[in-house]
Amino acid sequence: MGKEAPRRPEPDRILGVDRLIHEPARLLILAHLASGEADFTTLLKSTGLTRGNLAAHLAKLSEAKYVAVEKRAAEEPLRTRLALTRAGRSALKTYRKSMRKALKEIRG
Repeated sequence: MGKEAPRRPEPDRILGVDRLIHEPARLLILAHLASGEADFTTLLKSTGLTRGNLAAHLAKLSEAKYVAVEKRAAEEPLRTRLALTRAGRSALKTYRKSMRKALKEIRG
């Protein structure tokens, strides 16, 4: 038998990149929320995502505790307010650092 090929590490392990944030639509959502809270409709228009797609990505970000979702039933019509959590801001900051480092290493 020949030698086994060396195992290649997964790219996200090398770069230290949070794969949840690295997905383009979720990165776009977090980038928009980094400047302040928004409602669902505003985020829908500014990202260009479909309702279902935006809702699915927000569910993942909310589950990870990166985005806080608050539904305000007292208002007419019902409004869904979205904001980055402290954990979300920290994760986005770490993601930016990881990407800068990775790009620096590529240029290296």
